[in-house]
Amino acid sequence: MPSQLQQAMTARVERGDFPGLVAVVARDDQVSVEAVGVTAFGGDVPMRRDTPFRIASMTKPVMAVATLMLAEDDLLDLEEPVARLLPELAGQRVLARPDGPLGETVGAERPVTVADLLTFTLGFGAVIDGDRVDPPWPIVRAWQELDLQMLGMWPRTPHGPDEWIKRFGSLPLITQPGSRWHYNAGTLILGVLLARAAGKPLGDLLRERVFEPLGMTSTGFSSPRAAELPTQYENGDTQEIGAAGDWGRQPVFPSGSGGLISTADDYLAFARLLLAKGVHGGTRLLSEQSVEAMTTNHLSPAQIESGSFFLEGSGWGYGLAVTVAADEVSGPGRYGWSGGCGTTWFNDPREGLTLIVLSQVSDLLWNGTIPEFGKLAYNFRP
Repeated sequence: MPSQLQQAMTARVERGDFPGLVAVVARDDQVSVEAVGVTAFGGDVPMRRDTPFRIASMTKPVMAVATLMLAEDDLLDLEEPVARLLPELAGQRVLARPDGPLGETVGAERPVTVADLLTFTLGFGAVIDGDRVDPPWPIVRAWQELDLQMLGMWPRTPHGPDEWIKRFGSLPLITQPGSRWHYNAGTLILGVLLARAAGKPLGDLLRERVFEPLGMTSTGFSSPRAAELPTQYENGDTQEIGAAGDWGRQPVFPSGSGGLISTADDYLAFARLLLAKGVHGGTRLLSEQSVEAMTTNHLSPAQIESGSFFLEGSGWGYGLAVTVAADEVSGPGRYGWSGGCGTTWFNDPREGLTLIVLSQVSDLLWNGTIPEFGKLAYNFRP
C-alpha cells in the first residue's frame, strides 16, 4: 500500500500542481524514497530517484559547511573582517537611508565579518518594502546596472569572481553591519572569499572538501547530465533557467547562493552529515561545535522580523533557517532551507528525521506542499 506521503505526492501530480516530484524521508538508518510523475507537463520521462535538480538556495547550507571546514583549518576566522581576503570591500560606507541617493552615506559602525556573511547580517541583500522585494530604489537600480544578479538565478551574472567583487565593493551597504537580516548577498560574497582563502576555484573546493568525502557524485555547479534536468515552472508557466548546455559547463561566476545541481541521495548524504554532528562513515569531517553553531539561531527578534516573509518567524543559523517556536509542522529546533526552483529540506535532530522534496515548480514554496509533506514526514516510522 502506498505511504501517506506517496499518496499526497500522487494527488498533487494528478491535480496538476506538479508534473512530478521526488521525496526522501529518513529516520535514523531507515530511508524511504518516492518518485512520482514525469519531468515535464505533458512529457513522458519519468521522475527517478537519481533525477538531477537545480537546488537553488539549498546551496547555501553547503557553503556554510565549507566555510566552517576552512575555519577549522585556520584558513579564515569567522570573526575577522572580510576585507582581509576581500580588500575590494575595505572602507565600504553605509547609505544614510536605504531608499536614499547613493551619494548620501555615513561610515560603517564596525567592519563586516565572515560570520555576518553566514548570518546574512552584513547590511546588504534583498530589500523588502512592504510586500515588494527589491523596489526601484537607487541601490537596487545600481546593482542591476552592474549586472551583479543579487537575487534571481537567471540570467547569470557575466562577471568572474574578481570583477564581481570589485563591482560590489563600489556600492555602499544598505544598512549598518549587524543591524538587519538581508537575504542572499552574503553567500554570493562568501563564494569569492572561500575561493581566495583556499587558493582554488569554489567548485574545486566544494568537490574536494564536501562532495567527494560524502560521495555526492552528482552534485556541482554543472553536470554532464544537464539534459536530464526537469523543465522549470512558476505559476504554471515554463521558466527559462538556462538551456542544457548552460548547465553542462562551469559558470563564469559559481553562485554560492543558488548555483548547485544535486540529487535526492546526494543531498541526503549532506543532511545526514549534519544529523550525525559532523561524522560521515565513521570519519569526522566537521566538529560537533561547528555543527551546533551552524544549526543554532543567531538572530535577535528584531532581526527575525526584518526577514519578513523570507523567514516567516524562523531564526537563521549559518546558511539555513532554524525554527525558534512551534509551528504547524513541529516544535522548535528544526533546521533547513528551500530553493526557489521548487525544492526544500529540513532536519529535526530531536527526531533523527530528514525530509527532502525535489521538484522544479517554484510554486512548491507557497502552495502548501511544504507544510503538508512536513507533517506527513513526522508520521514516518520505519
